[in-house]
Amino acid sequence: MLASPVDVGRDQAAREAARELSGAGYQHEPLFDRLQREISQFLGDLMSGGGTGGGGVTSLVVIAVVLAVLAVLLLWALRRFSGGRRTESGAVFGRRERTAAEHRAEAERLAAEGGWAGAIQERLRAIARELEERAIVTPMPGRTAVELAEVAGQALPPHAADLRAAARLFDDVTYGGAGGTREGYLTLTALDERLRSARTGVAA
Repeated sequence: MLASPVDVGRDQAAREAARELSGAGYQHEPLFDRLQREISQFLGDLMSGGGTGGGGVTSLVVIAVVLAVLAVLLLWALRRFSGGRRTESGAVFGRRERTAAEHRAEAERLAAEGGWAGAIQERLRAIARELEERAIVTPMPGRTAVELAEVAGQALPPHAADLRAAARLFDDVTYGGAGGTREGYLTLTALDERLRSARTGVAA
């Protein structure tokens, strides 16, 4: 004789389902733990070599070679990245090439908005580009503000001290974290005007 079906209420059914889902077979394993477990299992299988001693040694050699290659690639990538950053951070100009007039206009726009640090940067770039456009200094990619002051000072000795001061101001606001000021910007603007009328027959 067949037993009568058990009438399970909705609440009881929900509790039974929750208890079933909370079992070990339904729990979600954290991603990191699962990856760690799978990697450990993979390495264990390699080292065991399918139960043979020779296979285990071979697996160790393979792992060592792979790790060595990865280390070399990582060092190469880090050196390339850090080298590129050093070159870019020390240069007067950025990636976009502008004329002296364009740098000057950008400096004036930033100054009108009270962005003194950016205005100082653009004004020095205007000075550098002006000297290049007039063939007073030879264009050189990656040239720093200090290098510009040294080369331009040799071509324009009366302005050498002012050029060195301008380079220090540029470095202070660009890399030293110093805030630009209106006075600093006006100093570079006055230097820019003097250099535009300076004459020399020596090209650096």
